[in-house]
This record gives sequence, structure tokens and C-alpha cells, in this order.
Amino acid sequence: MVTLDFLHLSLADQCLYGFANGQFQLRLSVSTARNGAGECNGSGCTPRGLHQVRAKIGEGLPSAAVLRGRRWTGEVWSAELHAQFPGRDWILTRILWLSGCEPGRNRLGNVDTFRRYIYIHGTPDSEPMGVALSHGCVRMRNSDLLELFARVPLHCAVQIDEAACPVWATATLY
Repeated sequence: MVTLDFLHLSLADQCLYGFANGQFQLRLSVSTARNGAGECNGSGCTPRGLHQVRAKIGEGLPSAAVLRGRRWTGEVWSAELHAQFPGRDWILTRILWLSGCEPGRNRLGNVDTFRRYIYIHGTPDSEPMGVALSHGCVRMRNSDLLELFARVPLHCAVQIDEAACPVWATATLY
């Protein structure tokens, strides 16, 4: 399995594209913020610009492990658990915690991605992908997140962009 060194997240087409040494390797469907793009604290928006993976949380946990406050609750998501907590914003399986790299845009002050707790994380498989429905984070299928988590090192670059699918994203996978 090839280690990825760059991720591009397109808000327009709700996809994550993974690259290694400039070669397109991976395309996964995601769900970003229902409120659209934006950087301000409390906005419920997905922040744009250049980021990095600042922390990887959940190594070794089961798929659909429930995380709250970046810690495993001991629970594994199920339809029954979901019915007990119908309003919960489920953070499952793993967390890739993002940190902005652009002071004034997505780092420091009222626009700090890391302090906003913006993650790439798993969500119940019953939740739709390809539709903007999150509270600001980037949601993924648990199986896709497990694959991504294994291939992404700390400090991996992550570009979040409003643009539609770039031309290179339609290329053949290597």
C-alpha cells in the first residue's frame, strides 16, 4: 500500500483525492459542512486552504468505535445505540485532526482549524456521502477512513478547495 503525501478535498464534488509523489492514487466520497465553506469559529463551516494532519487518533480501535472528546467511549456504533442518541453527531472509527497552515485564513485567532476541532472522521454507514451534511468536519465511510488512515502520515498536506473536481482527478488510478 502506497503512503500518500498530499490530499485534495473538493467541496464542490464532495470527494477526497489522494496522491503520492504527484501520482493520483485514491478517490473517496465525503460529506463536508451543510453550512458550506468558511473558517470562523462557531460557523459550522468546512475551512478552506492548506492544512496538515496534526494528529492521528484511534489506531487499533474497532471499525465504528464511538469517539467523544477524541477518546473512545468503549461503544461501537449500532442502530440501537443511534436510536438511544438520535441527535448525536457521530464521530466514529478514526480521527485525522487537521491544523491550518495559513495564518489569518485557517490558523490562529478566530479562524484556527485545529482549535475548531476540524477532523476527517468516520460516520454511520447509513449517512449519505457526496452530500454536504456535516457540522464542519469531513465525514467518510468507516471502511474508506480505515484505508486512508493507514496510508496518511502525520503532517500530510491537505488542501481543501471549493473548486470542482480538478482535471487530474479523472485520471486512471495507479
